[in-house]
Amino acid sequence: MDVDRLEWINNGQEAPVDSTQRIIDPHHHLWERGGSRYRAEELSQDTARGHAVSDTVFVECLANYRKEEKEERRSIGETEFVVEESVRSKELKGGDISGIIAFIDLSLGEKVNNLLDAHQEISGNMLKGIRHATAWSSDPKIPVSHSKPTEGLMGEKAFIDGVRYLGNRNLSFDAWMYFDQLHELHNLAKKVPNTPIVINHMGAPLKLGRWQKKQTEMHGIWKSELRKLAEVENVYLKIGGIGMENYFGTNWVSRAFPPSSDEVVTVWNERILWCIETFGTERCMFESNYPVDRQTLPYSVIWNTFQKITQPFTASEKNDLFWVTAQSVYGVGS
Repeated sequence: MDVDRLEWINNGQEAPVDSTQRIIDPHHHLWERGGSRYRAEELSQDTARGHAVSDTVFVECLANYRKEEKEERRSIGETEFVVEESVRSKELKGGDISGIIAFIDLSLGEKVNNLLDAHQEISGNMLKGIRHATAWSSDPKIPVSHSKPTEGLMGEKAFIDGVRYLGNRNLSFDAWMYFDQLHELHNLAKKVPNTPIVINHMGAPLKLGRWQKKQTEMHGIWKSELRKLAEVENVYLKIGGIGMENYFGTNWVSRAFPPSSDEVVTVWNERILWCIETFGTERCMFESNYPVDRQTLPYSVIWNTFQKITQPFTASEKNDLFWVTAQSVYGVGS
């Protein structure tokens, strides 16, 4: 996955469909490692391209961990790093980094509370939630997520308790797992009604591994499980990740130029509209997932895609999707 083909990606930038629509981007990453860089300057450049991005939320990605600390405390270094980047973001054009979704191992029992104290001491009210990715598969062609979860982790008592501790502090749980794990999240969500749960990347309707040739079956499972989750009031859905060719097999990365927003609409329109209809605008939020989605899609193309798909919507519905739900769930951009 190459997310630094900057000349290629910039050849596909577009003028905004609507430069006045306020946007809170509730899902992006920051890093500088292995020759890849996406920090406050790069984020500022993207959020200042013409769309009205006022605020952003950083989501954990193994950035700047404290290598000298005990493993459970290493992610505190990432929170420190993002706080520093947020200060610099306010001095640049574009959106402010206003929230942090950090990583803590939620299966650590009572230690979770001490670790939350440490992250909150550094970040103050910027800490909005925790993501402990649980994406796991027995298929060797489908990668296990970066936090190295074990099978069935979301069903373990210690993990459930960890998610419950978040709700006690008015923090959310960001959930990254694959579509065939959504039933596990459903069981978890019902046990922690006071913790807001945010499904990342539409619940990952994969076109990868054994599912590459079983798309009808995959979509049937994905829709069935998301319908059940939509009935649980504390569950929200992030709509995005649409540039992740490594999961969704769009075959854009090998082209001479990135796809236009019209082309992206053709691929994603039906599924995105179905998600919005299923959860309602007040429980959905659009996300960029940058710079991960930079492997195939320019930042401006992502937001133009969402704006084109929602052209028939009312102003209130658009506001929900582009900023109100994110503000409500994460408490940013007030």
